[in-house]
Amino acid sequence: MCPMPPKGLPKYLPKTRLYVPDALVTGARVAATPGQARHLLKVLRLGIGDRVALFNGRNGEWTASIVEAGRDACILALEAQLRPQQPEDGPWLLFAPIKKTGVDFIAEKATELGVTRLWPVFSAHTAAERINTDRLVANAVAAAEQCRRLTVPEIAAPVHLTDLAGCWPADRALLILDERGGSPLAEVLSTLPVSNCKPPGLLVGPEGGWAPGEIGPLLKRVRGACSVTLGPRILRAETAALAGIVGWQMLAGDGSRPPTVRDPG
Repeated sequence: MCPMPPKGLPKYLPKTRLYVPDALVTGARVAATPGQARHLLKVLRLGIGDRVALFNGRNGEWTASIVEAGRDACILALEAQLRPQQPEDGPWLLFAPIKKTGVDFIAEKATELGVTRLWPVFSAHTAAERINTDRLVANAVAAAEQCRRLTVPEIAAPVHLTDLAGCWPADRALLILDERGGSPLAEVLSTLPVSNCKPPGLLVGPEGGWAPGEIGPLLKRVRGACSVTLGPRILRAETAALAGIVGWQMLAGDGSRPPTVRDPG
């Protein structure tokens, strides 16, 4: 049986959600982007009076109704707050760019699993020479809309592995997934301090693996950095990324929290 909405929330929760940058307050009007307007009016065939949910990562989630609709244009009027803003402090995912569909998959699934920063890292064996950060943002936004997150992961500027130590924060552990060996992920997570400890960063290597001696300097220069293993099998880069995030969620994250409220109907 699906859970009923908490007291004070309407029984009907809009299934369609949109991320918008605008401030969300009672009575405000928000203009959908042309792409959002086409999706609402032409794909979903919504019209005047139909409701959607809006979120911006700062003011919680709100219901809004369509009050103006035209060609590639749509105005939404805010009505009531569905959920207040809540902290969503998940791990960071650092990954070597791979082929386009693989990056799309990583961005989508990492967002669904609660990652709060996606950070492309170029290494010696990275096959891709560049990454489309606009596409990365679009995939993260679409996934956040679908999974009822209240935030969208930050997309950090790409960095080379040799420069990572110089910009890594001292208050966050860095777990380097290494197919050649290391401490089991569960063992490492069990030793991380609980109080005042930010979720770690998980660094996933390229399809060709780490070059010899490549991660050694990082382990020496970054406080709290260590190499970890996900088991005896060699995993694809996309699989390793998801396995690492799921492992963190189940062992130290919010995997035990109840699901987000959904429409009981």
